Amino acid sequence: MHVREGGIEVEVPEQDDEGIGDEVFFNPVQELNRDLTVATLRAYRDREPRAEYYLDAMAASGIRGVRAAAEGWNTTLADIDEEAIDLCERNLERNDLDAEVVHRNANSLMHEEVFDVVDIDPFGTPIPFADAAFANTRDLVCVTATDTAPLCGAHFHSGVRKYGAVPRNTDYHAEMGVRVLLSAMARTAARYDAGVTPILTHATSHYVRTYLELDHSATDANAAIDELGHVYHCEDCLYRDHEYGLVADPLDTCPECDGERMLTAGPLWLGPAHDADFVAAVREELDPEMGTASKAERLLDTLEGELHRPTHYDQHRLCKEWGRAAPGMDEFLGELEDAGFESSRTHYGGTTFKTPATVEQIREATRNS
Repeated sequence: MHVREGGIEVEVPEQDDEGIGDEVFFNPVQELNRDLTVATLRAYRDREPRAEYYLDAMAASGIRGVRAAAEGWNTTLADIDEEAIDLCERNLERNDLDAEVVHRNANSLMHEEVFDVVDIDPFGTPIPFADAAFANTRDLVCVTATDTAPLCGAHFHSGVRKYGAVPRNTDYHAEMGVRVLLSAMARTAARYDAGVTPILTHATSHYVRTYLELDHSATDANAAIDELGHVYHCEDCLYRDHEYGLVADPLDTCPECDGERMLTAGPLWLGPAHDADFVAAVREELDPEMGTASKAERLLDTLEGELHRPTHYDQHRLCKEWGRAAPGMDEFLGELEDAGFESSRTHYGGTTFKTPATVEQIREATRNS
């Protein structure tokens, strides 16, 4: 079948399953991911004018790489599947675009050649490709992870094995996944004396997507590692706190309610997961040809204003815990700010928010809402 997306037309395989088999896979749900990729590439060209070479490391139908080529990037599309290679070549020809198409194992290619921007978007975990991606990439590594159950702690042992961190299934599970992934990427990059700075990250529709800008020195790698630490979470009253450092110092009892059901998660990335100025720049690069432009704009609006805090709260979950009816979010956050606490909505859900206030402080500040 033929698909039009972002001003190009591509041929993609018809499929009835979720793409778990060996066949070439096209995921229409990832259109938002691809639209944001194009807007990010546009914004990044202004941020780093010398960036020119882009690798779509798992091209499949080639739709992402074809869209990058249409943006003027010197693009390489790689895949290990011969049918995917044929499809990529036809889709480039269909759109009268030039790009290099290579029948290669992604890891071998990334170890052997240098690219300015590398995009790894596998089915499942990106971990098997992370070392190769950080070994030679100059400027930007774009990563998608679709194995959210291990990342978020729902599949605990799988998360520990794959990501070298302790994930916990909390009421902020999507952000847990974000910070487990960023931690694993920072530690992988550090092995190659590269520091990562997340300039845009979002958790959407059962996947996590992040764009990691690279700085190549041991000092930069050390600085990134310094952004790692642990979160301590009480399952009884929802208290949580965080602490920087690779060695955890778990709490035996909750400082708020004296409960003993304390969880420790980490090492997690505790630093900012986005650059607000860059997020705003990406929003300016959206255009009406993008099928998800309105959705992407709303996402970026929320992300731009999101506080840099390691966890978020869910208003409905808190109000349920307190035996209250949940008021409107504007009223709720207004009372919190009237009490002197900064707050912001988050992109993780319509009733989620961030604030430096503790659970008890939130409870007291919003008692009348």
